[in-house]
Amino acid sequence: MAIELLEWLVATPLSSGLRRSALVYMAVNAAHILSIGLLIGAILPLDLRLVGLFGSVPLAAIGPFLSRAAAIGLAGAVITGFALFSVKPIEYAGNPAFLVKLGLLVLGIANAALVHTQAAWQRAVSGTAPTFGLRLQAGVSAAVWISAILAGRWIGFI
Repeated sequence: MAIELLEWLVATPLSSGLRRSALVYMAVNAAHILSIGLLIGAILPLDLRLVGLFGSVPLAAIGPFLSRAAAIGLAGAVITGFALFSVKPIEYAGNPAFLVKLGLLVLGIANAALVHTQAAWQRAVSGTAPTFGLRLQAGVSAAVWISAILAGRWIGFI
């Protein structure tokens, strides 16, 4: 069943259009890179602030903004990533680095969702010092997102 879904995906107009036009493919690829840049450019400073660096920067001021910016970057990266995946879905589905990247993305998203549902996050963005647990989750977040970037770069070398 999975192979049929991947074969269907490669036959879609989205996939065909990306394969036929180098310019469109390049634009989607550039949008993917820009989206990743927004995600990482927002999440790493937020994670670093949560673990205790940049203590003079008020978390109440930057926390909600960076969190939303990271979410926008993530949404863009997922949408453009899916489009790029559609070009060679069977190859990517068998690529160990791609599978690692997907696992890391799921872990990163789950961690972010968990952080945002906790009272510790609400207290931290209200001016209270982050709890040890929140600091630990921020450290995990930074490691996971950096690892996802590395896994993504690794895809082309396998």
